[in-house]
Amino acid sequence: MPVVQLGACTLRSHGIRVARFHMHDWLILVLLLGLVVGVLQIEPFHRFVGQDMMTDLKYPLKDDTVPVWAVGVVAILLPVIIYIVIYCWRKDVYDLHHAIIGILYSVLITGLITEVIKTAVGRPRPDFFWRCFPDGKAAFDSTGDVICNGVKKVIKEGYKSFPSGHASWSFTGLGFLALYLSGKIRAFDRKGHIAKLCIVFFPLLVAALVAISRVDDYRHHWQDVFAGGLLGLVVASFCYLQFFPPHITQTVRSSTGWCTHAYLSNMVDAQSNPPHSLSVVTRGNGQIETNSLNISTGHETPVNRVLQPPPLMMWSLGRDR
Repeated sequence: MPVVQLGACTLRSHGIRVARFHMHDWLILVLLLGLVVGVLQIEPFHRFVGQDMMTDLKYPLKDDTVPVWAVGVVAILLPVIIYIVIYCWRKDVYDLHHAIIGILYSVLITGLITEVIKTAVGRPRPDFFWRCFPDGKAAFDSTGDVICNGVKKVIKEGYKSFPSGHASWSFTGLGFLALYLSGKIRAFDRKGHIAKLCIVFFPLLVAALVAISRVDDYRHHWQDVFAGGLLGLVVASFCYLQFFPPHITQTVRSSTGWCTHAYLSNMVDAQSNPPHSLSVVTRGNGQIETNSLNISTGHETPVNRVLQPPPLMMWSLGRDR
């Protein structure tokens, strides 16, 4: 009798296979990284800054409360560590791979869009005056535009206020993590567990605090932070849905975000062509148990339901997902 084996998909058993199947995706990631680095080298548009505009651009030049490297740790490294911990628990290399590549795509796409807009808009930062005139002596040309005498690199960054990179990166990385966690804990299973929402909102709270620090440091106007956060959330949502299904659908009356798109596709294939028996590998009390479930192969009308394995159940249908 045909048997569908449902077992753990580990790095050892499926890692090379997954890497080969998604090789082009990783190459595109490298290309995106190169584009981001390239855009960073471009001189931003120098918007006209007149003397009457300096009233809103004379805020003090301060150090970053949250440096750039800290954003990378919080928005990228920390989520990846969480994904690895969940992998150690669930033993699903596909979930691990899709989570990591998903957040990397989210961060790089957001970073590219953010830097392109920054360079094209050229909005001065709130501390632009002290970047342009570190000695406090303003100078203007015949048209009334500023003649900066500060450090070139500092002045260049002074024209890159909109949108906030800290806000966009924080919200795209931690927003992706929030969506991922909400799927894993089934936050929208319509059972009304408020504690699950607290877990989902915590990464967003951290992202909000990072964004607020940019206003407190006078590095961005509030509009810059708002636009950056919105951009990050939108990109994170698109990237998440590229690898994971929506949490609530019309055809599935329960939370589905706990698995990947391919996982659900394999489940549908298994239901459309039900085998005579179904071997299930589950983890209970630290032990691996194998159970068998006989499935009728008659021509009765199929039951409109979805098989939902417990959180520790892994499926492997012998194909890439």
